[in-house]
Amino acid sequence: MPSVMLRRREDGKLLFYIAKKDLEETIESIEFDSADKWGGEVVLGDGSRYYFELLAEPPKIPTTLQAKRL
Repeated sequence: MPSVMLRRREDGKLLFYIAKKDLEETIESIEFDSADKWGGEVVLGDGSRYYFELLAEPPKIPTTLQAKRL
């Protein structure tokens, strides 16, 4: 599973970055994005899909998480 760096753009959208692949895309949707559950399937701007383990709360951004490609 690759390490993924997440950070916010100026417009508030999340950026998804994998350094080893030099892949940087905007996150278009997150399966669970609420105060008590965050993660699941993530869809990127290029149509790629990844999976983050569910967290009890949204992570503090910027952060690095493990993601699985779907």
